[in-house]
Amino acid sequence: MTSFLAFTVVGIVTGSIYALAASGLVVTYVTSGVFNFAHGAMGMVLAFVYWELRYHHHWPAPIALVVVLLVLAPLLGATVERVLMRRLSGAPVETTLVVSLGLLLILLGGATVIWDPTKSRPFPEMFAGHTIKVAGVVVSWQQLIVVLTAVAVAALLRLLFRRTTLGVAMRAVVDNRDLADLTGMSAATVSQLSWALGTMLAALAGILLASQVSLDPFVLTFLVVNGYASAMVGRLRSLPLTFVGGLALGLLESYAIGYLSSGGASWLTRLKPSLPTVFLIGTLLLVPEARLRTAQAITARTPRIPSARAALGAAALFVLGAWVLSGQLSPGNLANAGNGVALALLMLSIVLLTGYSGQISLCQFTFAGLGAFAMGKVAGGGSPLGLVVAVLITAPLGVLVALPALRLRGLYFALFTLSFALFADNVIFQDRHVFDFGGRLLVPRLRLFGFSFAGERATFMLLVFVFAAASLALLAVRRGSLGRRLAAMRDSQAACATLGLNLTVTRLAVFTTASAMAGVAGALYGSMRSSVGAGDFVMLNSLVLLLLATVGGIATVSGALLGGAAFALFPVIQEHVPWLRALSFLGAGLGVLSLGRNPNGAIGALADSVDRFRSRLPGERRPAPVAPAALAPTAEVELAR
Repeated sequence: MTSFLAFTVVGIVTGSIYALAASGLVVTYVTSGVFNFAHGAMGMVLAFVYWELRYHHHWPAPIALVVVLLVLAPLLGATVERVLMRRLSGAPVETTLVVSLGLLLILLGGATVIWDPTKSRPFPEMFAGHTIKVAGVVVSWQQLIVVLTAVAVAALLRLLFRRTTLGVAMRAVVDNRDLADLTGMSAATVSQLSWALGTMLAALAGILLASQVSLDPFVLTFLVVNGYASAMVGRLRSLPLTFVGGLALGLLESYAIGYLSSGGASWLTRLKPSLPTVFLIGTLLLVPEARLRTAQAITARTPRIPSARAALGAAALFVLGAWVLSGQLSPGNLANAGNGVALALLMLSIVLLTGYSGQISLCQFTFAGLGAFAMGKVAGGGSPLGLVVAVLITAPLGVLVALPALRLRGLYFALFTLSFALFADNVIFQDRHVFDFGGRLLVPRLRLFGFSFAGERATFMLLVFVFAAASLALLAVRRGSLGRRLAAMRDSQAACATLGLNLTVTRLAVFTTASAMAGVAGALYGSMRSSVGAGDFVMLNSLVLLLLATVGGIATVSGALLGGAAFALFPVIQEHVPWLRALSFLGAGLGVLSLGRNPNGAIGALADSVDRFRSRLPGERRPAPVAPAALAPTAEVELAR
């Protein structure tokens, strides 16, 4: 009984912190409509700032808390709302998700540059050594403070939203932002105050979590992700249900860690860190089916789709140029170039999934990891059967992932794929049967029809050929009736359903195909690298992959090539600039900030520049005005006859 009470106390404390973090997330979402994936990263950065003031510069704890919670946190939240989020009002969900993910990576990368994660930073509990007994269980003062703080915050938020003018204004902005403006209140100011309040709660949760676990950028950022499940219990609307969800998650986690620790099964040990993820998946499956999205109009030119002849010519030039270039590169540079092409091949799955059909997936590297596993394990490795098995593993798994989530759209679908990626990180990829040899799996080079691609140049050219063929296939899809259906589905799901288009079958087919493409790309990526481990396929890499594909041009195959090259180049640059840690996070995050000016990415901006230049030439016609589109091409909405 004593153990049960002890686990209950720990669960209530942990759940209270989750509830604090989730309530801040809900406050910002309901006033701006933006789900802030960077919420945990903002809390992490402010926790580090508190440590800097309190333990590095030896400020008194009350003064450090006041400065961080009442000055710096509101300032950070208000700045983020004014500089980034206000511009996203009315933007598609895909755009808001990508920008908030970019902010997450910027904050995470910046924190690792400023505070070396390899160094230990003690973060003792408040009033360490002071305890009281509650029902025979020893409770520290910090644990008591956490629970009392959570109760006080819940009461104050309820009072704010129910009894104050500001709270009524916040609720009015949620219901109808334009109507709120007409009544004389400034919706922008209310939203900015909400972001300031939400960031204060993120900072408070980050500081309390740091003293419970450790002051680590990655741990703090993604422990707050556990609060997503709490927010989902309240469906991003109800603060009381959000607090209930936080407490339920904390208790579940505490009981599981306490009672499952006695079990000897290794899978139970791996499952424990994933319990919040499982909780989030279960909560998402209970979310009511989302309403079909209607068309949204924002200004962005639709990238031109090349004809079959032009695409074939460009592919031939690409292969020829790669062959000439490969003869001039050293083996090390060839390996880096091969990694870039392999990552570009993986990004093609995002072009199909997100660029063409508008589905956000945050688990493409997970499917790539399973493909690499198949390539290394089947028939001794290096066999063409490995590619076949990669498809046979990832395609059915894509169906299993997509089927429960087909009723989810936009944000909820992205969260579901994020949960699956985290589950794979903690359970699937940590299994000794998946990545062995000291955490690394040897992946031999492909042997095909008696020919070995053991050499760097041979493997590089193989990847070039596969990328060119996959690009031609994708462009053929985009030009055909399926491509028009995908564009129509992305533009207005409600209109497609009205016209009789089966959205469920189309979405399932696209996600399954993209999963299989990612599996093949992962198999070739592992073969190019010769050995891979669980760290190569973590969820964070899926975030970087999506953002770089978006920066390059989410709806173009050339954008995927540009994004893959950048992804492969970042580690090379970092080797020469060791202090610039997490360059891929910073590069991807900063690149996303340019989307407000260039929604179609670098390739789209280049195409616009070429069109403007051609329009100034004598005898050239100016291009006809184009209908507004979303982040990716959606103007072409003709259904197949």
